[in-house]
Amino acid sequence: MSATATANAAVPSGLTRRLANLLYRRPNVYLLMLLIPPLLWFGVVYLGSLFALLGQSFYTFDDFSMTVSHDLTLANYQALLVAANGDVLLRTITMAVMVTLAASLIGFPIAYYMARYCRGWEKGLFYVAVMLPMWASYIVKVYAWTVILSKEGVLFWIIQHLGLTGVMDSLLATPGLGGNTLATSHLGRFLVFTYIWLPFMILPIQAALERVPQSLLQASADLGARPIQTFRTVLLPLAFPGVVAGSIFTFSLTLGDYIIPQLVGPSGLFLGSMVYTMQGSIGNIPLAAAFTVVPIVLIGLYLMLAKRLGAFDAL
Repeated sequence: MSATATANAAVPSGLTRRLANLLYRRPNVYLLMLLIPPLLWFGVVYLGSLFALLGQSFYTFDDFSMTVSHDLTLANYQALLVAANGDVLLRTITMAVMVTLAASLIGFPIAYYMARYCRGWEKGLFYVAVMLPMWASYIVKVYAWTVILSKEGVLFWIIQHLGLTGVMDSLLATPGLGGNTLATSHLGRFLVFTYIWLPFMILPIQAALERVPQSLLQASADLGARPIQTFRTVLLPLAFPGVVAGSIFTFSLTLGDYIIPQLVGPSGLFLGSMVYTMQGSIGNIPLAAAFTVVPIVLIGLYLMLAKRLGAFDAL
C-alpha cells in the first residue's frame, strides 16, 4: 500500500520534471506559452470586437421596422457626409484639437517645473497634486464643474468681485463660444475637458523633460545662447515627443468622451454621444458602428504620425 502510494505520488512529479526539461530545452515553447494569454486577449477580445464593429458598419438598418439586416451597404458611411452628421464630426474634432493645444500650453510649464526644479518631497507633492484628480470619480468631477460654472457658482462670484462681469458677458455672447451661462456654453465645456485630461498631458511631458541632459542646457548657455534660444533650439525639440505622447491621450479621450458633452455645454451631439444615441436609444447599430470607425481611423493615423515623431519613447 505504501509502495503504491509512493508510485502514484511520483507520477505528477515525473511529468512536472519532464515538462520543465522540455521548456528548458525549447525556450520558444516557453515563450509561446507566456504569449498565448495576452495574444488571446488582444486578438480575440480587442481585435475581434473591432472587426465585428467594422463588419456591422456595413449592415443595413430599416427605419420602418427598426431592425438590422445583414444586407451589405455603404449607406452608413454616406450618411456621415450628411450636413448634420458632418457638423457632429467637425464639432468633436475641433474640440479635441483645442483641448489638446490648451493642455499642452498649460501642462508644459508645470511639467518643466516638476522636472527641473522639484526635488525630494516637493516632487512627490507635485506628483500627488497632478494625479489626485485622476483618483476621484469622473462623474463627480464633471458634476462638480457644473456647480462651479453655474450662474450662482464660485467662478461667477469671483468674476463679479473682480469687476469682470462685462468681459464674461461678451464672451458668453460670442457665437460658437458662449451660451446662457458658463455651464451651458462651449467655453465651459472646453474648460471641463481641459481640466479632466490635463494630467494625461503633464506626465508624458515631465518624463520627456527628465531625459534631457542638463549638460546640453549648460553647453547651450556656455556658447552664448539666450534662455529663449536654448528653449527653442534644445529643450523644446527634445521634449516634443513627450508633448505628442500626451496629445495622444488628450486628443483620443476628448474624441470619444460622451459624458461631458451631455452634462456641460449647450445642446448638440458629439461623436461619443452620437454613438450612444444611435446604439442605445434608436438601435441603429450600423450607423453607430460607422461613427465609431471615424475615431479609430483618426487615432490610427495619429499614432502613425506620433510614432514617426518618437512619441512612444516618452511613454
